[in-house]
Amino acid sequence: MKLVIATKNPGKLREFQSLAEGDEWLKLELAPDSFGPAETGATFFENAKIKAIVAAQMTGIPAVADDSGLVIEALKGRPGIQSARYCEGTDADRRNKVLQEMEKVPDDQRHAAFFCAMVIALPDGRVAFSTIRCWEGMIGTKEKGENGFGYDPIFYLPKRNMSAAELDLEEKNRISHRAQAWQQVMKFLRSNPQLNGSN
Repeated sequence: MKLVIATKNPGKLREFQSLAEGDEWLKLELAPDSFGPAETGATFFENAKIKAIVAAQMTGIPAVADDSGLVIEALKGRPGIQSARYCEGTDADRRNKVLQEMEKVPDDQRHAAFFCAMVIALPDGRVAFSTIRCWEGMIGTKEKGENGFGYDPIFYLPKRNMSAAELDLEEKNRISHRAQAWQQVMKFLRSNPQLNGSN
């Protein structure tokens, strides 16, 4: 089965391939170079839906898109759907902005969660499947860990006493918001092998 990952980012494709490791029946590929829809949705689901539909219509085969971000209670839900665009600059700049905004927030009010919405769309524009999953934690007071990306170094996991950036890839691929959503996608694909006329 072929499935387009609705992104032009090779790094994200590699991440999905890692999540799908062992499922040789599933062939993942990037969206075309001209892919780049405006993410005008007001929710993670709406943005994932936009990307999935455009990628499926461009390629003529089913596409999966994810939209994810960090939701922090003390910041009234920010950065939310703006997580990747929370400020100009790099991931490190965005982490620094969050740490500065959270500087005076006490430990018992630092709850946060990563959310991930995943949508599978068909070339005719229909949504075949959707799910949203969350990964709960806290915002740390400083960066820790060298793994992961984005906000992982400041996303603290109390039950493991470490940040998301201190997890190894195998563990992260079991428990993260994106991993949880992908597990639901795989259940759907396994029960619908005829999705694009091949298996």
